[in-house]
Amino acid sequence: MLKKTEHSFHIPVLGIGYSVDTPAKVARYGISSVISLTEPTLCEKMRKHYCQKENEPYSEIKGFDAADKQITAYLNLLNKIVKKQFESLKQSAFEAGSELVKYFEMLPDTSLLKQAYQKLNQLSDSKEVEKMQQWLRSQITPGSIDVNIMTKLDKTNYAPDGSALPQEYNDAHSALRGFAQSELSSSIIFSAGMNPRLFTYLEQFPDFYPDENGQYKKSIILKVSDYRSALIQGKVLAKKGLWISEFRIESGLNCGGHAFATDGYLLGPILEEFKNNRESLYQMLLETYTQGLKSKNIELNKTPVFRITVQGGVGTPEEHNFLLRHYNMDSIGWGSPFLLVPEAMNVDEKTIEQFGKATEDDYFISEASPLGVLFNNFRPSSMNIEKKKRLQEGKPGWACIKGHLSFNTTYTEKPICTASKQYMRERTKEINTQNLTPEEKAAALDLMAEKSCLCVGLSTTSLIVNDIPLETEFVSICPGPNLAYFHKKATLREMIDHIYGRINLADLNTRPNMFVKELSLYVDYLKKKLDDNNALINDKNRQYLANFQAKLIEGIEYYHTLIPELKEESDKVKEKMQQALKNFEAILQGLQIAVVK
Repeated sequence: MLKKTEHSFHIPVLGIGYSVDTPAKVARYGISSVISLTEPTLCEKMRKHYCQKENEPYSEIKGFDAADKQITAYLNLLNKIVKKQFESLKQSAFEAGSELVKYFEMLPDTSLLKQAYQKLNQLSDSKEVEKMQQWLRSQITPGSIDVNIMTKLDKTNYAPDGSALPQEYNDAHSALRGFAQSELSSSIIFSAGMNPRLFTYLEQFPDFYPDENGQYKKSIILKVSDYRSALIQGKVLAKKGLWISEFRIESGLNCGGHAFATDGYLLGPILEEFKNNRESLYQMLLETYTQGLKSKNIELNKTPVFRITVQGGVGTPEEHNFLLRHYNMDSIGWGSPFLLVPEAMNVDEKTIEQFGKATEDDYFISEASPLGVLFNNFRPSSMNIEKKKRLQEGKPGWACIKGHLSFNTTYTEKPICTASKQYMRERTKEINTQNLTPEEKAAALDLMAEKSCLCVGLSTTSLIVNDIPLETEFVSICPGPNLAYFHKKATLREMIDHIYGRINLADLNTRPNMFVKELSLYVDYLKKKLDDNNALINDKNRQYLANFQAKLIEGIEYYHTLIPELKEESDKVKEKMQQALKNFEAILQGLQIAVVK
């Protein structure tokens, strides 16, 4: 169920552990956030931690088939904690420094509720004051405790005796079941594309269907990179009688975590397509959805609504407001900058210090993910340093203790992880038998050793921050490149004040416009594709790259027409953007991608 919120931003999922308990830190203030359900054993460890902290009884949940139960128990605990926190906040006094006053003061100035709160100080009659206070208390709501599942995590899992478990016990299905069986009334976000088996599995859980009043206890959000993806996935679910309450558009490359590049489509033109087709998308899905419900003998008593939101690279209030106003977005996702907010995220002090000293070059798109998908990375992280050391010592790879990303069967019958020691031993043997030059051999080994143990590395700081025993000391972290322009640790209040333009936390002298930054990432991506494939390129690849180039040039032309609409930006910012667009256009025009007719 989509909760009413006065805030115009949300906090997306950040890694496995960085936002794993963010709702317990921010939901009471009306801020919605997302936690990852990738690692159920981390959920279990965090449940134990919070049970001790909140004086709640704890009984360990374990076993090879315990993932869904661990997730359900953790989500129920978070729900209980947030409800308790919110009721305490709601009953606190209207006085400086109270949780209740903090709630109202962090709201955007455009919020009608914030404006009503500000009028409170103008009242002199005690009865009017008390009446207004009661009304204000009745209007506030906590933020939503939303969850994220990567749809691709559907490998077969195995019982202790080595037998394959049914598909319901793969990681994605178990996580979905864990959420579906929880007490939460919130949303599940599906990322990484369509998974027909997982989408079919959704049909088994009644909370995703409307009740007799047309209300949904649990809602579905799709994270998408373009309009076509939204339409295709939306129709698949609508035919099943499942409504998509939100399409969450994310920049293909200017984001954190895994990066899914589009075929040259830039964020601005993508948002324009959503804006122009919003009503037709809604009507198409509503018609299909109505038929889907009829096939299940469910009557639609109330017309559903949907939201369209965007995230990936936004970093100034001007950009935030422009996305809301020009593209009619319902909310804007702010992710990586919150890694500098200990009140909201689990980030250890050493990593925060590294962020403070980092430059643009420290943030890069890597091959670190065992999934074979591009992965945003942070060069100074202790895991990156350690994996170079291990390669130099001739001992690359990691002990695979989780196995969530074990998909490769090149050398084994049962899938293993490409970041594991086992895989890298076999891959090293293969490389050594190939007829390669010393340079080619070194490059092949470097590429192999680039893989990181994300299952453990992305959880490490959440264990450090909460004094939970470590599985490894090495930290993997995956911020988007936008974090390069934020250098100081911030309070929750400060970051929200930055979002709403009340203070500034970003280095505006070096930071490019979010659209320009994404364009630069795509230009670099295309150039690398050309470099990597130049010797092996065939007509099909050449056509793909030529189309990619053409789409980027079309995007630049679109941005030239968009600049006059950036009414909140200064002339200096617009001139800088104009010049950058011309520079990238010249670079693209200079790339030789001849297509054989």
